[in-house]
Amino acid sequence: MIILEQNNRIITELLELKFSTVKNGGKPGAVDSTFADFDGVIYHLSNPDGDKSKLLLSISLKFYKELQQHGADALLKREYGSYLAASPEKGYDVSLIYDLNNLPDDYQRLIVQASHLKRNSFASVFEKYFEFQENGQEGQKRAIIHYREDETLFIEAKADRVTVIFSVVFKDPDDVIIGKLFLREFGEGRKASQTAPQVLYSVGEPPMELKNCPDARVGDNVGYVTFVLFPRHTNKKARDNTINLIHTFRDYLHYHIKCSKVYLHTRMRAKTNDFLKVLNRARPEVKGEKKTITGRSFVQQ
Repeated sequence: MIILEQNNRIITELLELKFSTVKNGGKPGAVDSTFADFDGVIYHLSNPDGDKSKLLLSISLKFYKELQQHGADALLKREYGSYLAASPEKGYDVSLIYDLNNLPDDYQRLIVQASHLKRNSFASVFEKYFEFQENGQEGQKRAIIHYREDETLFIEAKADRVTVIFSVVFKDPDDVIIGKLFLREFGEGRKASQTAPQVLYSVGEPPMELKNCPDARVGDNVGYVTFVLFPRHTNKKARDNTINLIHTFRDYLHYHIKCSKVYLHTRMRAKTNDFLKVLNRARPEVKGEKKTITGRSFVQQ
């Protein structure tokens, strides 16, 4: 199974081009690029006020206000420091600004940080509840993040675990079946590795933890995936890797469902072509009909 990249490849390539051009003595060119990421996230890379010597990278997340309630602003300030713009670009939630005339020699670090802007925005809510668990602070209000228009993320901390629940809406009935088979592999994976988190899956009804939650949807095409994270997953040494993997789970799931459907369709087309070849070779001859060397037909008496 393929693990999706945590960074945004377009940001990496654009900043690498702009930074290296200036470092090699070239002139900075104009840029105005808008591009998308998973979960309806929009990026915009531009020159603020037309100043080609500066780059402004902005991100728009529909759920950023919910992340702000869990310390997203403080975490981004910690990660980006002076590169974090005091006020974001109009229509966006967070902006980073870079002066091309004042880049450090190790500018690759800046590129890596910038390409993880979405990941770092998302990380605040996970870090907060990992800290609750580590400090034994039970009874904290459950975090509810509407990370997509019709899908929700729930996070709750206990003294010995953190429970992360994704609600996933399947547009196609076939996706429900393939999703069940795919998620069954997570259970098999835990048998092979005792350090893997426990994964639970249900369709139609929310798990017991969300029984009375008004944000928990019910329906035949609504699935709930529950991750039970223990201290070995949430401690300070392991939490960065845990956040990297879990915040893209929904995208990871649907990516592999689509890949599975493409594989099945490819095999079906290939098998159909094989059957057609067999049928073409199996055309029966008309009894008694013969052909001359010129192609004329006659019936032998």
